[in-house]
This record gives sequence, C-alpha cells and structure tokens, in this order.
Amino acid sequence: MMRQSLVVGNWKMNGTRSSSELLAKDIIAGLGSNGADIAVCVPYVYLSAISEIIKNTSLALGAQNVADKSSGAYTGEISAAMLGEFNCKYAIVGHSERRSYYGDTNESVAARFCQAQEKVIIPILCVGETLEQREQDQTFAVIDAQLSAVISLAGIEAFNNAVIAYEPVWAIGTGKTATDDQAQEVHHYIRQDIAAKDQAIADKIQILYGGSVKADNAKGLFAMADIDGGLIGGASLDAESFLKIYHSV
Repeated sequence: MMRQSLVVGNWKMNGTRSSSELLAKDIIAGLGSNGADIAVCVPYVYLSAISEIIKNTSLALGAQNVADKSSGAYTGEISAAMLGEFNCKYAIVGHSERRSYYGDTNESVAARFCQAQEKVIIPILCVGETLEQREQDQTFAVIDAQLSAVISLAGIEAFNNAVIAYEPVWAIGTGKTATDDQAQEVHHYIRQDIAAKDQAIADKIQILYGGSVKADNAKGLFAMADIDGGLIGGASLDAESFLKIYHSV
C-alpha cells in the first residue's frame, strides 16, 4: 500500500514573530506540488499569525504540545480546544525534550494524545530510546512501553487518526543520525507492533523519522520501506533546507 508522505517542521523555541512569518511565507513560496503532506509546528504565541499566513495553502499548522486536561486551573497549559481555534491540524505529543526536561511520562503523553483527538487534532506521537537504552539493547522494550501506554488508554483504533514519529534521543540536536538501516529496523518494528493488533491501521499509518534529518541525508532515509517522512528540527528553521528535505520524499 502506498502511504502518503508527511514532512513536519518542529520550530521548537526559536524565532520572533517577524522571522516566523517570513519563514512560513518562504516555505509556501517553494512548495510546488510533490503530493506529500507538509506542516509546521510553531510556538504557541505564533499560532495566530502563522494560521493567517497559511490559509488556503497546502502548508498545515501544528502545535508542539497539548495539555493533558481539557480545561481548568492548569496555569501555563494550552488545551486542545484552544489549539483548534487556530485551525491546528497536528499536535506533537511526547517529544523527547518534553519527556526529559519537563517530566512527561508515558501516561501523561497518552492523556495528551487523547485530548488532541477529542478536538479532531492529529497527534504526532514521539517515541524513541536514549543512547544508554540503545547500548543496553532496550530500544524495542522502551518503544513497546511508549506505544502500549497510548494503546491501553486510547485503543488501537485511535491510530486511524494519528502519526508516529520515531526519534532516537541520541540523534536529536547532536548531529548524529541513525543510519538508514538502523532507522528502518525500528520503523519496521513499530509497524509490526501495530500490525499485531490491526493490520489495516499498520498499513496506512504514517511513521516519521526524526533525529538530525538534513537535506543531504533525507533521501536515503525516506527511501526506506517503512519511513514515511520526517519530523524535522533545526533544518526546518531554514526554508531552503526544509524545502529540500520536503522535496526528497
């Protein structure tokens, strides 16, 4: 089955309003029509501005996180309903930086996943292992636990409307990249894990690779059978490099 490719830029905590607007405009100008899906996950405070700029274009909008509750006394949190008001199509949940710096657990990530889906926002569920876990041959066990927490809360059917991003933590922002074969091995494992519960969902779900993807290594990664695109960090802050990656799928 031919799956739709998807390239998502994660701008993280970077940019000003003016630089973000310019970046979005430059990306739109170079999109062309290669048929793949494309989105940018921008800082919360720029959602309004970028939402206006990308109206009636094929560039979709995403958030970098979403609260694990629907509303209430949760100072500093942003709910899925709030994101929906800015036409957010996607929300990243469980990014390794959220897990390691801000204490997100498998359980809270699962709750965020469900909150996004309740407001018809597609969660991009990040999974991946640290260098220490990889060296101890725990990669698959770690990913199992990360996926299982979501499946047990949301059910396997929830993955009909979700994206998975495999991000080896040791390759995020380090300049290290998993080899094409290393990445494919884990992507294949994830797809088989889903297939054991629902083959049809496994066949169609987009599984992205994230971890120091750049224009010069994207083509090899994206050529792998189970890699359906990328979740791009640093390279998404430069329109030219982000577009080169996008045109590699």
